[in-house]
Amino acid sequence: MIEMAYTASGSEPVGGIAGWATDLMDTLGAPGAGLAIALENLFPPLPSEVILPLAGFTAAQGRMSLAAALVFTTLGSVVGALALYGIGALIGRDRIRRLVARLPLVKLSDLDRTEAWFARHGAKAVFFGRMIPIFRSLISVPAGLERMRMTTFLLYTTLGSLLWNTAFVLAGYQLGDNWRTVEDYVGMYSKVVVALAAVAVAVFVAVRVVRERRKARMPA
Repeated sequence: MIEMAYTASGSEPVGGIAGWATDLMDTLGAPGAGLAIALENLFPPLPSEVILPLAGFTAAQGRMSLAAALVFTTLGSVVGALALYGIGALIGRDRIRRLVARLPLVKLSDLDRTEAWFARHGAKAVFFGRMIPIFRSLISVPAGLERMRMTTFLLYTTLGSLLWNTAFVLAGYQLGDNWRTVEDYVGMYSKVVVALAAVAVAVFVAVRVVRERRKARMPA
């Protein structure tokens, strides 16, 4: 949980991540909100569930327009996603395959299936991935690895980001002084996503270990 300090009114943060984002918005206006969200994409521990409602609250106070908050936060999301796409493209498939070949319990056939799945469903993965905590940033990396068509990547990244950002900016705008309650609800959502991902990894490892042990016991 991110620690925050608040002014006497209890509405405006003066410390922590929220205080940092507030300073950016006070200094740069709506572009500051966009910069904060771009950095959130690059560094997932920075929480969009704090920055976006705060941008909406700031707009409600008249310190930026609601339209500008939506435009610049979505632009920031796209810029951050493009940076991660570029990282994936620079790493390239060949390096990833060499890395996977060295990993225990993971096979190149797993990577082949993943690539085939992404080739069929990559656009949907990018779109819906923009609305899942943690994965909303990471989904841009495989898109870069697979060199997804840039127009497709930009279209679905923009649409998914616009939906996610609009929901939380409007929540902060409507909730006013209670904008930070959004973090509590999204925090629970994030914990569920992380828990499900951890369970999926544990199941994969357990199944693969059992299979490898069975193969080792089989006579040559």
